[in-house]
Amino acid sequence: MGLSMNVDQGSITRSHYHTHKVFLFCNYILLGAASSCIFLTLSLRLLPSLCGFFFILLHILTIAGAVSGCAAASSGGKNRWYAAHMVTTVLTAIFQGSASVLIFTRTGDFLGNLKSYVREEDGALILKLAGGLCVVIFCLEWVVLVLAFFLKYYTYVEGDVNGNNTYAMRSAKVQQEEDLKDWPWPFQV
Repeated sequence: MGLSMNVDQGSITRSHYHTHKVFLFCNYILLGAASSCIFLTLSLRLLPSLCGFFFILLHILTIAGAVSGCAAASSGGKNRWYAAHMVTTVLTAIFQGSASVLIFTRTGDFLGNLKSYVREEDGALILKLAGGLCVVIFCLEWVVLVLAFFLKYYTYVEGDVNGNNTYAMRSAKVQQEEDLKDWPWPFQV
């Protein structure tokens, strides 16, 4: 019951299909933004300091979360990718938000901990570019979490790949008629 898209397009709803596409698009943007932050950090110092290493490790964790999200969207019903994606997404969202706050409020101190080789003005500009990408990543992580929840819901409602519908979505009128069949005479339809 994971995020599966191994079914033909005729058996899934249009909103499920579009949600899946937006989910993948957001994960691809996360991949690009995180790799850009890694290159920006490496442009400050080719061999990063301990602080720079942890900053790069945060972006590697973001990339791993985005890759597990893409794998979860096409895993064919395996829950382990969904769980891994949710955990990494929540963790990276928290840390990306914290890193962006540190970058914008303590730019000089953060740059000093990175032990940059570039001029201070250029380093501050590069670091603020990375901070802006951290803000974008933070926002996208929460969008991805919401989309992953909706994809899990759609998969649950529409059933898995083998056609085992665990919960068939019916209209409210049909459900109400079935519920009222068991009631005494004044409520029967």
